[in-house]
Amino acid sequence: MRETPRQGELFLGVSTPDGTTFINSRCLMRTQDGHRIVIVVGVAIAQYALGDRMAEAHAMVNLIDQGWADQKEVARAFGCSVRSVRRHQRRFEDGGLPALGRSRGYPKGHPRLAAARTGQVTRMKGRGFSNCQIAARMGVTETAVRKVLKRIGWTETKPVQKPLSIEGGSASPKLFASPVAGPSSPSSQAPSGSNPKLSAFSSSNQPLVPSMDNDPSDRRLDRLMAYLGLLDDAVPLFRPGTAIPGAGVLLAMPALVASGVIDCAQEVYGNIGPAFFGLRTTIVSLVLMALLRIKRPEGLKEHPPDTLGRILGLDRAPEVKTLRRKLKCLAGLGRSTRFGQALAQRRVAARGALMGFLYVDGHVRVFHGQATLPKAHVAQMRLPMPATTDYWVNDELGDPLFVVTAEANAGLVKMLPILLSEAQSLLGKRRLTVVFDRGGWSPKLFAKLVAEGFDLLTYRKGRFRLLPSSRFRLHKGVINGRAIEYTLADQGVHFLEGKLRLRQVTRLSPNGHQTPIVTSRRDLPAVEVAYRMFERWRQENFFKYLLEEYALDALVEYATEPDDPAREVPNPQWNVLDGQLRQARSALKVLHAEYGQKALLNSKSRRPTRRGFKIAQGSLGKKILAAVKHCRKLEIRRAAVPRRLPVGQVISGPVVKLAAERMHLASLLKMVAYQAESDLYRLVTPHYKRAEDEGRTLIQSALASAADIEVSQTELRILVAPLSSAHRTRVLATLCGELNATATPFPGTNLILRYEVGEVGKR
Repeated sequence: MRETPRQGELFLGVSTPDGTTFINSRCLMRTQDGHRIVIVVGVAIAQYALGDRMAEAHAMVNLIDQGWADQKEVARAFGCSVRSVRRHQRRFEDGGLPALGRSRGYPKGHPRLAAARTGQVTRMKGRGFSNCQIAARMGVTETAVRKVLKRIGWTETKPVQKPLSIEGGSASPKLFASPVAGPSSPSSQAPSGSNPKLSAFSSSNQPLVPSMDNDPSDRRLDRLMAYLGLLDDAVPLFRPGTAIPGAGVLLAMPALVASGVIDCAQEVYGNIGPAFFGLRTTIVSLVLMALLRIKRPEGLKEHPPDTLGRILGLDRAPEVKTLRRKLKCLAGLGRSTRFGQALAQRRVAARGALMGFLYVDGHVRVFHGQATLPKAHVAQMRLPMPATTDYWVNDELGDPLFVVTAEANAGLVKMLPILLSEAQSLLGKRRLTVVFDRGGWSPKLFAKLVAEGFDLLTYRKGRFRLLPSSRFRLHKGVINGRAIEYTLADQGVHFLEGKLRLRQVTRLSPNGHQTPIVTSRRDLPAVEVAYRMFERWRQENFFKYLLEEYALDALVEYATEPDDPAREVPNPQWNVLDGQLRQARSALKVLHAEYGQKALLNSKSRRPTRRGFKIAQGSLGKKILAAVKHCRKLEIRRAAVPRRLPVGQVISGPVVKLAAERMHLASLLKMVAYQAESDLYRLVTPHYKRAEDEGRTLIQSALASAADIEVSQTELRILVAPLSSAHRTRVLATLCGELNATATPFPGTNLILRYEVGEVGKR
C-alpha cells in the first residue's frame, strides 16, 4: 500500500520568486531586469519598464478602477502615498492617459516664488495683506504664498484692537461710547414724508459695485473675479420668480437695514478678503437664516442652495462649510465686542427713550464637550454643570440691548458693576434704574451703586418680617396703556446697620403670600414699582423664546482657548469636608430631637429627678456627646483648609475656557434677528386685536411664507402669499404699506423694496 504524504510535505518545492510583491490575495507584481509585470489571478494585465511613470500610474489606476484592489493596497505595494494614487485617478479622469505622463518636480508653466522674494512676502503679510492679495500682487497662486509662509515659520498675530471711533467725536476707551448724531445714524436717514412710527427704519448708503455677469442664474464671471482677488463681495442680482419658498423673509429687510447691522459690520470688520460670499452677504445670510428658523449652519443641508440664493440675489446661497469658514474668519479678527458696541449705539440712537429701565439677567449655556470647563448652577436641572454664562441687558419692552460673556461664570453681584458701567458709557449721564432678580442681592453692592448714581429695583432676599394685613391697600393705575391693580404695602427699610436706607413695596397675593420689592426709587408710585419689577418676566420670556425659536444654546464650535491658571475656584477638599460637617450636624439634630422628645414624655412617677433621667438615657447621651465631638473635629479640619484655590492646583492638565468669540458673534446676529422681528410685531400691533397673543405667530408665518419676486430697473417687488385667514391677510397688507413708506433699498443695490400681498390662487 502506497504511503500517503503528510500535509507539510505537499508544497516542499514551492517558493516565492525574488522580486515578487503581493498587492492582496488576488493581485501581485514581479520585478526583474528593470521590468515589472502586474498579475491578477494568474493573468498579466500590465507590463512596463521601471522608468515608465505613465505606464506605472496607469497600472495603479487600472487596478482600482477594475475593483481588484483599493487605494491603500495599491499605495503600499507601489511605494507611494494614498494621496498620490488619488491624484493619478483624478488626472486620468480629466485628461486620459497623456495626463499621467507628467514629469517630476514643480509643474511647468506655474510661476513660483524665488527665495529672494521671501522678504517681500513677509513685509506684505506684516502689513495685514491676505494670502490672496499677496498672490495677486506677485503673480503667483495662493498656495505658493501659503507654502512660503509655512517654510519661513510665519505665525499669525492678533492685531491690537483700537476703540471704535465715532463720527463727530473721539473714541471712548470704555466698551460703549456715547452716541453722536451723524449722517450714519438711523434717525437722520429716514425718508421725507415717512410714517413717524417708522423713524427707526432707514436705508443704507453703501457704494455699489457692478457685476460682471448679466445672467442672475449664472455668476461665473463674478466667481472668477473673486478667485483672482478682484472682488470683495458679489452684488445681488435678482431674477423674477413665482412662489419662491421663504421669500417672505424679505419683509424683515427694512428692519435689518435700520438696525445698522450691515453698516456696523463694515465699520468694524472692513471686509473678509476677496470673496464671492463677502462680508455683507455673510451677515445678511446669517440673519435671514435665523429668521427662517435655520438654527445652525448644518440646517442649510435641508434647504436647496439655489432657492435660498434667489432670496439673497445670488445663484446659490453659501453652504455649510463656506458659512463656517466665514464665521471662523470673522471670529479670528476678535472684534465681536466692538461689533456689539456699534449695534447697541445704533439701537440707543433709535430707541433711547426706552432705556430708563434696564433689565439684567444671566443665561447659562450648558457645555457637553470633552474639555474641563468652569461649572455654573443650571436652574432647570438644579445641578452644577460645565457651562458658560452670558449676561443680557434688555430695555423696558424686553428687547435685548447688548450681551456680555462672564469670565469663569462670575455671579450677578460681580457682573452688575461691569454691566452698568458699560450701559452708562452707552447712554451717557442719564440716571438708570437697573432691574434684576435675587441673584444680585448684596446690600454692600446696593450702597455702592446708589453712591455712583444708579437706581435699583429687585426682590428682597432672605428672611423678612411679615406685615399685618391692615398695612395693605389696593393700588390701581394705567401704565403703557394697561390697567393694573395690586394690593400693596409701602414702607422704608434700612440695611448695613442703618447706613443704607431703601424703600420696600410688598405685594399681597390672593393666597396670602407676601412678595417684598426693594428699590431706591422714592419718586415712583407704589403700583409702578410693582409693575416694573413684575415686568422682569419679559426677559424670562425672551430667553425662552430664543431657546425655542433661535436655538440660543446651540454651540457654534467646541473649541477652547487658554484660561488664567491663577483664577481662584472653590476648593474641592473644602467642599467635601463641608458636606461631611452638614451631615454630622444633621445627625446631631436628630439625636437632640430624640433626647428632647424623651425628656418631654418622661414620667415623674418613674424618674422624678433630672439625675435619674440622665442615668436612664445614658446611652443616648453618650451618642450626643460623641456627635458633638465629631462635629467639632470636622470644623477644625475644615478651618485648616483654604476655601478657594487657584484653578491650576485643582485640575490636572491645561486650564482652558470655551472660545467665546464665534459664540458671541452668533448671539449678536440672533439678537439682531429678534430685534427685527420685534419691530415688525410692533408695526402690526395697532392693527391686530389679538396681537398680544398671536402677533409674533403672524410675523413668523409671514416671514416663512412663499412670495413672488419681480424686478425692474428701480424696484424689487415682493408679492407675499396670503396668510391663513382673511383678517391676517389684511394685517399683512397694512404691514406692507408701512414698510413701503420707508423706501428701503436692498443692501448692495439701488433697488427699492416694494411689498404687496398676492391674490389668492394667483400662483
